[in-house]
Parts: sequence; C-alpha cells; structure tokens
Amino acid sequence: MMAAMDAHPQNASKGVGAVLALGALGVVFGDIGTSPLYALRESIAFLPVEDRTTGVLGILSLIFWSLVIVVSWKYLTFVTRADNRGEGGIFALFAKAKLDRSTTGVGLTTIFILFGACMLCGEGVITPAISVLSAAEGLTQLTPGAKPWVIPLTCFVLIGIFWFQSHGSKTIGRVYGPIMLVWFVALGALGLWQICQTPIVLKALNPWHGWVLFRDHPLLITALLGAIVLAITGVEAIYADMGHFGRKAIMRAWYGVALPGLALNYFGQGAYVLSHGGLVDNPFLAVAPPGPLRLALMVLSILAAVIASQALISGTFSLIRSSIQLGFFPRLKILHTNAEHQGQIYIPLVNVTLAIGSITIVLLFQSSANLAAAYGIAVTSAMTVTTFAFYLVARHAWKWPRWKALPLCAIFALIDLGFLYGNLHKVVDGGWLPLALGAGLLAIMHTWKSGKLEIFRRVYANGITETELRNIASSKFVGRVRGSAVFMAGNPQGTPLVLLHHVKANKVLHETVVLLSVITAEVPYVTKEERLEVREIGQGIWRAISHYGYMESPDVASLIEQIRATGVPLKPSEATFFFNREMVITGGEARMWEWQKHFYAFLSRNARQARDYYQLPPMQIIEVGLPIQL
Repeated sequence: MMAAMDAHPQNASKGVGAVLALGALGVVFGDIGTSPLYALRESIAFLPVEDRTTGVLGILSLIFWSLVIVVSWKYLTFVTRADNRGEGGIFALFAKAKLDRSTTGVGLTTIFILFGACMLCGEGVITPAISVLSAAEGLTQLTPGAKPWVIPLTCFVLIGIFWFQSHGSKTIGRVYGPIMLVWFVALGALGLWQICQTPIVLKALNPWHGWVLFRDHPLLITALLGAIVLAITGVEAIYADMGHFGRKAIMRAWYGVALPGLALNYFGQGAYVLSHGGLVDNPFLAVAPPGPLRLALMVLSILAAVIASQALISGTFSLIRSSIQLGFFPRLKILHTNAEHQGQIYIPLVNVTLAIGSITIVLLFQSSANLAAAYGIAVTSAMTVTTFAFYLVARHAWKWPRWKALPLCAIFALIDLGFLYGNLHKVVDGGWLPLALGAGLLAIMHTWKSGKLEIFRRVYANGITETELRNIASSKFVGRVRGSAVFMAGNPQGTPLVLLHHVKANKVLHETVVLLSVITAEVPYVTKEERLEVREIGQGIWRAISHYGYMESPDVASLIEQIRATGVPLKPSEATFFFNREMVITGGEARMWEWQKHFYAFLSRNARQARDYYQLPPMQIIEVGLPIQL
C-alpha cells in the first residue's frame, strides 16, 4: 500500500490528480484487476458443455452488472463517502459509527465489525496465492510440459514478494501505476479485438440474459454466484485505500481505465468462448494470438499478480496496526520503511505469517481452480459487514432517517447475502480456510480487548486524585531527588500505579515528574495542534496527554522534546521512564471465559513490551512488576 501522496488529495491540481489516478491503478485496483485471470474460467466451468455457448451470455451479463452495481454504485457512489478525515477501511467505519464505547466488555456489534476486519486479513493470505498461481499456470498454455514447474515457480515468486516487504514499497511503488496501466490497456485491446470478431457477445449487456441463465439452471444458481463473485474480489481495497489517493482519483482511475479494460476483456473472453463452442481451457490467455504476444501477456499477468499481492499485503499491515492502536491486538514490532510517508510500514511477524500461509495453501490446493473454492467467503463476508457498518454510519454519524438508510442498505445487503449464500457450498471444499483464519484472529482481538478492559477496570481506574498526589509529593516522608521521571499512565486521569509502587518502595520522587498518557483517537491522523496537552499539577508534577490517530505509531522520543518545549524542566537524555509490566495470574473473578484468561496471559507474555513499542533507550527504563489476577 502506498502512503498518502498528498495530505489533501481532493485539493490536488489536475497534474497531481492524474498522478494520483495512475497510482490508484497500481494499488487500489491491483486485486480486482487480476480477476480476469480466473473469474470467467471458473464461472463457465459449472455449465454443461452443451449449454456453454448460450450460458456464457448470462455469465457475462452477471459479471458486468456486478461490477456496475457493487463497485460503481455501492462502493464508489455511497460507501466511499463515509470517510473518516479522508481515510477509509473497516476501522474508519468502526470509528465513525462510534461503536467502541463500552468499558465493561466487547459488544456484539463490535464483534461483528471485527469479524469483517479479520476476514480481510484472510483475504490477504489467499489473494497472493491465487493471483500468482493463476498467472503461473499460463505456462501450461505455452508449453504443456511446464506443468511440473508451476508450483515451484509460484512459491519462488511468493518468496520474492514477501522478502521484498522489508525494503518497503517506495521504489516499486513508482512502477505500480504504469505497469497496471499497460495491463488494463492490454486487457481492453485484446478484448476489443475478440469482440469485433464476435460482436454477438454484446447482447450480454442486457441484464435479461443473467435472469435467463438462473431460470434455465436453477440448480446451479449457488455455484454460479460463488464463481461470479470472483470478478469483484478486491472491491474492499477501493474503500480501504481511499485515504492514500482520494475519492476523485479513484473514480477517475475506475471509470477511465479499470472498468473499460475489465469489461472489454471479459466480453472478449466470452466472444472467444462463443466462437469456439465453449471448449476453452484458459479463455484469458486464449484471447491473445499464439506466439510472442501470448508470452508477453503471461509475463504481464505475473507482474500484475505481484502488484495485486503487494497491495493486499500492505493493506493487512495497515489493518493490523490500526487494530493495535485501537487496543484490539497485542503490540507488535512495526518498522517504518519510508521516513517521508508514515503510511508505509512493515510488520515482520505479520509478513512471515502471511508468507507461510500463502505458500502453504499453494502446496495444499495445487491449482487455482482448487483454490477458488476457498476464495469468495472472505470477500463476501467483508462486503456484508461493510454494508452493516455503513448503515450504522448513515444512522448515527449522518443522522439519516430510517426510511432513507434502510431501503438503500437493504438492497446492498440483498446482493451481499446472495453472493455470501453462493459461497457457502465452498466451506467443505476449502472455504473453511478463511473462516478458520478469521476465527483465530477474532479470538485474539476479542481476548486482548476483553483482558485490557478488565485490567483497566481493576488497576488503572484507581481513585488517587491529583490533589492527593500533590499531598504525597509534598509529604515530609517522601524525599525529592534531582532529575526527571516520566511515568507512563494508561489512564489520563488519576495517578498511575507504577508511581505509587515506586514511592512506596523507595520513599523518593524526582524533582520533575511527568505523567504521560498516549491516547488513540477515533480518527486516522491527528494534527500537530491536537497532538499534545500539557498542564501543571503542582509540586513539580506535570500531566502530558498525547493524541495519535489509529493509523499512526507513537513517537515518545519526539513527544519528550515537545513537552520540554512547553516549558517543562525535562532533560530527555537524563530522564528515567517508568513502566508497569503485567504479570497475569489466572483463577480470579474476571468476566472472561477461563480459556480466555489463559490465552490473554499467553498473549501478554509474548506481546512486544511497551518499552520496546515506544522505542526508548533501554538504559533509561525501569519496569515495575504488576501482578494481576484475572
């Protein structure tokens, strides 16, 4: 995923707007742009051979109108309007709908939204595998004897993709757009060439053919819907990556390049199938003439698959960081790969997990046709959750009346649930994979959030007021020593427990004390003016409250300099930072399942410690053990 190229893309000049639109082609439409590799092939595979020449018109009609209704109407016309200060994605809807208000537990609505986020992560595992595998299978069309090399080539390309993540997307991002522009132009040109030879295929523009297909093959409706949805995989990227390019640039890229290229190519594939009696193994490569042009198309398809994979991987990094910042995921090591753009990040553990998952499922399923059975569950589940969250935004944030929000979202939900129903049969054949991945991530998110709420309720919501803290600091029984101390406070009110433990054990307090709280706001980014609040409590004690968006990573070293600039007598090089270190003990009365208590204890032990997460000098840190019984 590329970082924001302009702080306010909507204000960009026409020249910059063209650059943003080109960048959107490479990132936003990378996934959906590679769907022609397999979508039509998988759809016609369900039709009897004798019905393929007529049934292909129905399939093309359903694919075309799915692109128009789902992508153009639902997402571009409505969902992308529900931005959170320019940012999109499932967590933007989550924050904008103001769902996370409970301090006692995680509600069912929140769990449902989290499930949608988890399914998107599952898509991040499957998309690289199916995209690269589908492209590599083109070798068999050029050289039938190359079949044994398809799996090794796929794994080699996947290893290269995931290895590159640590280097960041800045360099390769410069060529994403141009390559995808060539890709869409090639798709459209080859498709138009086939359409000119078999113009009857344009009858599929009439949605009546889709209805006729369902009418004539009622027993195949479920299977057909499960295959046709492959044409709109990656649609969530339109909303998720909106903040990086702007809504206008994405719309220009879609209507000006991506949609025409996709539509022409699908109709071109259909034209070729019609002209060959339906007996076509790989209609995507078949639309190109044999020889150098078909070889070039296969090479281009591998490059496009790499780009589609890159976009989903980077999107997963951003999603996991947002969940960490919102308190739904354990802290992980996050590296910034571009000093100029904070959106370009790399999470080593997530990258390794995605790599192992993608390569494993390639080895497990062996072909893109088999893997297509696992693809679709994640997409349709995420689409359904997005519709639900959009309804909440329309009602709560936009204050739409029910008569206005409900009919529109009901239409969206009808389409989403239809596609979801069409994918349910895939559960046994491979659809269990994204469901299992999603369930595992959901268990982590729910357990982590529930455990943090319990700890906050038991520990951080103490009743030691600032007045009582001043009295403690001025007590004759507490000595004041030279230097500065920064106590990390989970609660921006009251007194952090680590300070009370320190005073109780050592009977001393530094001359300058700062109670620092890092708060995640329900917006993607926070301006410099909103970043920091500093006020004096008295007796050399100050409270500093810093605000970060859920798309940002805290920089405590920079915060200390900002606090000092406000007049606090703090010496960053000499300051000592105090942290609590949780020591979780199970068997208590916490409102959690017993397995969750043990799981939270495991996650807490293995999560990145706060001292490392905030990237502070280890020689300036003191940790105080905090036994907690859940």
